[in-house]
Amino acid sequence: MCDLGTASDAGSAYGNAGAALAVVDSAGTVTRWTGVACRLLGYRAEEILGRPAGMLLASSGEERDWFAKEWSGSARLLRHDGRTVDMRLRVSALPGAEGSIDWLVSVTGAAGSVLESVAENCPFPMAVWDSDLRMEWQNEALARAYGSPREERLGRPLEESPLYADTGQVEALIRRVLESGVPVVDHELDQRDGRRRRTYALSVFPVENARDGLPRVCSMNVDVTSSRLTRERLTLLSRASTLIGTTADVMRTAQEVAEILVPGLADYVCICLVESVELGDTPLARLGSKGDSVPAFQVAGTASIHEDLREWRRGATVLVPPRSPLVEVLSSGRPHLEPFLDASPGTWLDHDPPWRERISALGMHSLLILPIHARGEILGIAVLVRTRNPVPFDESDRMVAEELFSRAALILENVRGYTREHNAALALQRNLLPSNPAGGSAVDVVWRYLPSDKRDGVGGDWFDVIHLSGARVALVVGDVVGHGINSAATMGRIRTAVITLAALDLPPDELLTNLDDLLARLAAEEADARTPPTMIMGATCLFVVYDPVSGRCTAARAGHPPPALVDPSGAVTLLDVPPGAPLGVGTGTFEAVEYELSEGSALVLYTDGLVETRDHDIDFGLNRLCRALTQGPGAPLEDLCSAAVDTIPRGEQADDVAVLLARTRMLGPGQVMEWELPGDAGAVGGLRAEALRTLTEWGLERLVPAAEQIIGELLANAVLHAVAPVRLRLIRHEVLVCEVSDCSFKTLRPRSAGPADEGGRGLAIATSLASRFGSLRTPHGKSVWAELELPCGFHGSPSPPVPPLRGTLTDGGRAMSPWAAPDVPGRPVAPP
Repeated sequence: MCDLGTASDAGSAYGNAGAALAVVDSAGTVTRWTGVACRLLGYRAEEILGRPAGMLLASSGEERDWFAKEWSGSARLLRHDGRTVDMRLRVSALPGAEGSIDWLVSVTGAAGSVLESVAENCPFPMAVWDSDLRMEWQNEALARAYGSPREERLGRPLEESPLYADTGQVEALIRRVLESGVPVVDHELDQRDGRRRRTYALSVFPVENARDGLPRVCSMNVDVTSSRLTRERLTLLSRASTLIGTTADVMRTAQEVAEILVPGLADYVCICLVESVELGDTPLARLGSKGDSVPAFQVAGTASIHEDLREWRRGATVLVPPRSPLVEVLSSGRPHLEPFLDASPGTWLDHDPPWRERISALGMHSLLILPIHARGEILGIAVLVRTRNPVPFDESDRMVAEELFSRAALILENVRGYTREHNAALALQRNLLPSNPAGGSAVDVVWRYLPSDKRDGVGGDWFDVIHLSGARVALVVGDVVGHGINSAATMGRIRTAVITLAALDLPPDELLTNLDDLLARLAAEEADARTPPTMIMGATCLFVVYDPVSGRCTAARAGHPPPALVDPSGAVTLLDVPPGAPLGVGTGTFEAVEYELSEGSALVLYTDGLVETRDHDIDFGLNRLCRALTQGPGAPLEDLCSAAVDTIPRGEQADDVAVLLARTRMLGPGQVMEWELPGDAGAVGGLRAEALRTLTEWGLERLVPAAEQIIGELLANAVLHAVAPVRLRLIRHEVLVCEVSDCSFKTLRPRSAGPADEGGRGLAIATSLASRFGSLRTPHGKSVWAELELPCGFHGSPSPPVPPLRGTLTDGGRAMSPWAAPDVPGRPVAPP
């Protein structure tokens, strides 16, 4: 057993020692043997104990020198298998039995020849340099790297070493180690090996215990080209994962991919996508084997180390050359690798001479073409070229490029799908919003719509300008909670309902009540259905009606921020309109408030995205808006609108914003005429004649026949079927309005008269002559109105002077309509 310490005692301390030890007595006999010594030389304890120690020496007769004194040095020992090994030994005296001296023999390390053998057989190039940076020694691996016998290299200076391209950098490293004694480990150096770039990890460390005591260093080179390439490619892929897809734009994403590949993988990259990809249409199907049809591509991304290598501009159309590797890639869906680009005659370039000239002129020597496909569909192709980099593309480059483009293709496909959906939502919202809102003769309007356009796309903010009867105009702003197509669709439904209800000339509070009831019923219907709900609750609305004849506005709101008013002096106030509950709750509790506005006042309507942020409450935003609107007297609407929009902190718009500004106008004295008719049917003819005379004075002779029929029918119905007093009003703005008011709440509707009916045809004739016809309830009864289009070319120029007025029509002491007919008996009246 190798664990025996002596021939008779296997448990001695020497037998269990963890070192290669032996004890030799004064007669030269081995008396102790450790297990480590057994493993080192191969002798078991029973084979060596009690036998002469000389049998362990490679040359006999040397054992007599072991016991003369204590010493240490090198010795060549003989193994059990007949091989020799050089070891460093230490011999120490031990007191033996009866005053004798034994000798403890211990192994302290391998001999110098062993260490030299290890260095000589090391697979990495190694060399020893003296203080003058001359080579003193090199191993076999370095000799093979030099390609010449080592005897020719020994004694030569470092600058003559063909192993290092940058000998200056290596010299600085070696001198630093010589001076400091601190080793340098794994310093990377680049070296050209023909058309290949090699990378070495250089380690330099001091050599101690030199024979002459002069400082020396040893250098060792390890080829780490493969690991560096792997590291660079992993870095490239990691960088691509971080940078690609930062925007929802196909062209920008393709450009990001191109910029990542240059110069890390290629000197020139061009990414071409099928033209339909950017538009979000069906992508290109893989070509057949014949490749009969070749699509047109659009350059989406390009990058180069040279400006003059950008052959294709972004957005340019590219036709694929026939019988080229590009067609092969499109047909097969597999990449094309051409490490050494052959531009000689007899290749595919014979069919495309311009390409051959371009390749030769720019020095393109290596080509890699990859398909860009995702989910089985080809989106485009990528062309990678090397010009300045002399290393050709290889399979590892192809694998890295394929991995990168496989990730990029999925991102491009997702961006394409997102773009398609986003464009659909934007188109829906664009079609649902008013295309060109105008205030006509009542107000001047300016608006802004700012979609948040972030993660969830478009939202449900909307606005509208609705023309009502009697030259009035309705200003509406609303908001639907949420984003996306569902929100935009719900916004369209609400806007359509508002337009329909406004056409009934309902007061603002009644309109919101009906709208609230409608949305509550729609929500209840969807709750009963067994399908996912699409109705988005939490809609708000602000509805304001302005009358340019009286200069009054009536406002009501349903959970919406209050409107702001900028008076002609420039002062800004928030109108105190009762807030009400959001639409769809079903409470119907809305209150309308009436305000008297001066001409030139500006009403500011907006959605909550303008005044609400994550960091501040709505009061802070309202105060900020009022400060921004304080621009001084007569500030242009565009300036006020821009100031309102600029209150949004940069980069903090989290919701859509709609802003609508309207500056009030008043109709002049020559645009409105009003008469009161007593309940006498005989006075209808005179009043009708006076109204027709007014039309002639206004230059509207062409409208007299139709207006005569309409006015006569409306007055006759009011006198026969309604309650006095009866009023006639003519309003000339963008159209001519004929309006008859009475104190009856009975609704007047046109109907079709039967063959035996004696009446019922006059009102139908009147409605057929008018461009618009309707009726509305007033606080004192009803008003029936009809509109006639003004003649072509008529711009509503001021009419001739009107005869002196008989009196002033008032309403609670305020002058309302200072127009009365001179020859028609009447009294001061208030408009309905």
